[in-house]
Amino acid sequence: MDTLKRDVVSPQWHQWHSIEWSVVSARVRRLQARIAKAAKECDWRKVRQLQRLITKSTSAKALAVKRVAANRGHKTPGVDGQLWSTPEAKWAALRTLDSKGYKAKPLRRIHIPKANGGKRPLGIPTMRDRAMQALYLLALEPVSETTADLNSYGFRPHRSTQDAMMQCCNALSRPHSPQWIMEADIRGCFDNISHEWLLKNIPLDRKVLKQWLKAGFVDMRTLFPTEAGTPQGGIISPVLSNMALDGLEKMLKEHFPRRSKVNFVRYADDFIVTATKVEELEKAKHLTRQFLKERGLELSEQKTRLTHISEGFDFLGWTFRKFNSKWSMTPSKDSQKRIYAKVRDIVRKHRTSSQGVLIAALIPVLRGWGYYHKHVASSRIFSKLDHKIWQLLWRWAKRRHPSKGRRWIKNRYWSKIRGRDWVFNDGQFQLFLLSRIRLTRHLKIRAEANPYDPEFEEYFEGRVRRWMAEHAVTKTSRLWMAQLGKCPICTDRIDLQTKWDIHHKVWKVNGGGDEDANLALVHVNCHKQIHARGCTKWPPAWLKTQA
Repeated sequence: MDTLKRDVVSPQWHQWHSIEWSVVSARVRRLQARIAKAAKECDWRKVRQLQRLITKSTSAKALAVKRVAANRGHKTPGVDGQLWSTPEAKWAALRTLDSKGYKAKPLRRIHIPKANGGKRPLGIPTMRDRAMQALYLLALEPVSETTADLNSYGFRPHRSTQDAMMQCCNALSRPHSPQWIMEADIRGCFDNISHEWLLKNIPLDRKVLKQWLKAGFVDMRTLFPTEAGTPQGGIISPVLSNMALDGLEKMLKEHFPRRSKVNFVRYADDFIVTATKVEELEKAKHLTRQFLKERGLELSEQKTRLTHISEGFDFLGWTFRKFNSKWSMTPSKDSQKRIYAKVRDIVRKHRTSSQGVLIAALIPVLRGWGYYHKHVASSRIFSKLDHKIWQLLWRWAKRRHPSKGRRWIKNRYWSKIRGRDWVFNDGQFQLFLLSRIRLTRHLKIRAEANPYDPEFEEYFEGRVRRWMAEHAVTKTSRLWMAQLGKCPICTDRIDLQTKWDIHHKVWKVNGGGDEDANLALVHVNCHKQIHARGCTKWPPAWLKTQA
């Protein structure tokens, strides 16, 4: 403990790019593991002590600044208009993360489109407020992961919608599985969580938490107060909402015997509950209402319904159904309609664009949707969508050349490549075909797995290795495997949540090539640090000093 208390700025750290990230990550990781252990043992006094220690740690503050300065929203300012876009700004920000005298500023309200055509309000905190939330999240997340419901999958590290999908399969696909499902949705979950409940039950500094909850928001240059809910857009908000809903699974299990086969699967504020009889689901619905009422929440009557498995139900973009005792999981009709509408809009938008530009716009959309659904029975749907997209592209091509014949248009835009005819390509780019995706079964995460428990370290490394082998570009995957999944600069893991760059050990301006032996997979911030220090040799000199 004494060595950790002396977590002050190293005398060698005189600027942002001089920070030794391997040392920083190791210090914070050790503290988080101790917090998770104390939470597992229900030693809440020790949890509070360790949380205070980590929020005052310079290493944790550096990681918090690094996170908000490198995530997707780092170019979006808050109400103060400030951005941390330079190393000098980040270094100065490191000194401002202190809870003493801290006062959160209001959020900048924007509205983003929803899938159903509506608008979702989103609050943009200032950079300093984001960094403070990231700092306290380092202290809170080990607790939330230790106490979370076993089958909660939304906004949690290393968990995904595919894990929730496989849990639905495990609970409902067997011959003697329960037949009734309650599809539930919480009305305005983020906007209505009780502040009083959060302040009373979330194990975090209450003064700081209250600042975020009561900060208000600015919309059309008018300040509005917030009396309930968590700030949508805040880094810590998903964890707060998850912790507000944690305990629902345990409560339901306690009120029903095993023969009722009550299963619970939740992703964010959407969840399902299974049972053998519809009467048991009515009781579960009543218990759920009582549980949510304590937290200022209620079920959405429009989206909450009881369904027999033979009718099927939609969850997270998939349709689950058992027909004549045969279990099926397929992309939902709504999901198919949305991807087709999105592709159609892209084609219309690029009426006058070149073929290469159109292909470049379509590839990420098709690849993302296809890989999302590659773990369910999608073969026929993929082929059907490929045909419908071909029809869109054929109309696009005919419109461009109304006076040309069909054979000329076909030869102009489609080719025969490796025995496959009608390949939409311009010689450089080739359209991604959904039907070429190889379907695989997703391996669900262990329900009890905790990324902050050293016991599961090897388990999570194996999962990340498997994911990279399936999804990464071949060269990226080879580099990741050779480095054992770790960044050689900061020694922290390169996984699904982090961004990475490929660094040339001998710079290309100095004659370095693109062969694997001259490449290293590093984090984006670490890559910037290498070039800011002008390290033209590998390994960088300061790594030897750290070792």
